[in-house]
Amino acid sequence: MATLAPAHSVPGVTTPHARWTPVRHLGPNWYASVMGTAIVATAGATLPVDVPGLRTACTFVWALSFAMLLTLLAARTLHWTHHHDQARAHLADPAMAPFYGCVSMALLAVGGGTLLVGRDWIGTPAAVAVDAVLFTAGTAVGLAAAVAVPYLMVARHRIEAASPVWLLPVVAPMVSAALGPLLLPHVPEGQARTTLLLACYAMFGISLLATLVMLPLVFGRLVTGAPLPLALTPTLFLVLGPLGQSTTAANKFADAAPGLLPAPYAAGFSGFAVLFGVPVMGFALLWLALAGALVLRARRQGMGFAMTFWAFTFPVGTCVTGAEGLAQHTGLAAFRWLAVGLYVLLLAAWLFAGFRTVRGLLSGALLAAPGAPRPVTARTR
Repeated sequence: MATLAPAHSVPGVTTPHARWTPVRHLGPNWYASVMGTAIVATAGATLPVDVPGLRTACTFVWALSFAMLLTLLAARTLHWTHHHDQARAHLADPAMAPFYGCVSMALLAVGGGTLLVGRDWIGTPAAVAVDAVLFTAGTAVGLAAAVAVPYLMVARHRIEAASPVWLLPVVAPMVSAALGPLLLPHVPEGQARTTLLLACYAMFGISLLATLVMLPLVFGRLVTGAPLPLALTPTLFLVLGPLGQSTTAANKFADAAPGLLPAPYAAGFSGFAVLFGVPVMGFALLWLALAGALVLRARRQGMGFAMTFWAFTFPVGTCVTGAEGLAQHTGLAAFRWLAVGLYVLLLAAWLFAGFRTVRGLLSGALLAAPGAPRPVTARTR
């Protein structure tokens, strides 16, 4: 995403001869829109109900997410090339650095969508190749962010209060854990498949345990500290990400384990999918109600649209896929209808966030740096 901004001008005043350059403030938070779009496609493709035309619609949405990813990657490359100082400043900003987890999750989400629905258009061999590249890159970025961002928080950043965005870098390995099993049928049999499965399980542990460390800090801040700023209130929905994605991953492990692991371990994964997934999904619904109530409160207090509204999409989408997995492994209609209900919520959130984002891009409101004065025409007497 790029815009035109005055490079050499008096603040708030532009001249006819001012040179225009790409915006200096393109941040990794923009990748949340790619994640939110991709999850609409992947969650819809595996919805446990038959809706005519849904898969075709999901394929179109996947294509949109793929185009968005390519656009952002190109813009981000230009940003690092021409505004390296500002790009590095994002890592030094404790409010922006955690969003580097979104870069990883965007790569992973689009890659998973390629293999689930994109293959209908580009064929299975090409879809496997694309997903392999995006999964590898996304996992590498995610693991790096899961180490680097907490390190910066400890060693460099000055932290004033806990924030739900802290979860973003540590959730990224869980997305790898949930989407890695899609590649298992296309990996050589034997050691390679088993290694990939257990590597995904290890990333499940990395993300889950890190979440268990950070989540109490976030809830403690809500109870004992000042309320979140209005624009950050939607980030409360980010807590749903590790909950829904871990449930999804547990069910994917149960699908993949038979034939790859000895019988006791394969059966253990099947039991774990339900014994772990059901209580975690219950807590996710509790948090959804709490976060929803706080968002309504913030809305009544004047909360306007911001890019943080994309937090309503991907985390809810992970709960959809988690409910879909539980519906498959329990056979209960309750989980099927839960998945459908959450998908309707996801679709509404995506349409709203997408519409407001497009409107903000066309007006230029979302492209300006926070707090930067808008360009105006120089007045003459």
